[in-house]
Amino acid sequence: MMAVPERLASALADLGLTGDGPGEGRVFAALENVGDDWEAVRAELTAAFEVTRAAMQEERPLVFVVAHDDLLGRRGSGRAMVAAGLLSAARTAAVEARRSGVPVNTLAVEAEWDPETVARWVLRLMERGGPTGELVRLGGDHLGKALP
Repeated sequence: MMAVPERLASALADLGLTGDGPGEGRVFAALENVGDDWEAVRAELTAAFEVTRAAMQEERPLVFVVAHDDLLGRRGSGRAMVAAGLLSAARTAAVEARRSGVPVNTLAVEAEWDPETVARWVLRLMERGGPTGELVRLGGDHLGKALP
């Protein structure tokens, strides 16, 4: 179960992650357009909740992928609400999943993200025994900024 743009889904599949195999992790990417109206934000967060609930029930690793600019509120309030909500959701789910050793992390990417690089980092962040509840930033879009 993956809610990701096609080019990321393809890169993940090339590395063996389809979201359907036994024990595979889950990915939710909020990189596409989210409107600034409450209905659009709620729909995106509801979709993320469903992926999260399934991952936690099945004890599968989970990675949220968001845009740096959305975490910094640069591309509209709707996108900022979703990105900040997903970061908070990852941290909360990580607390809940800690006993079972299931990692839950957030990966923030630049506007021009490379699918293969993002896919490799998604897989790294799904490794049991690795980080959990963390925000990992790819690229340098965040340098020199006040960060959440």
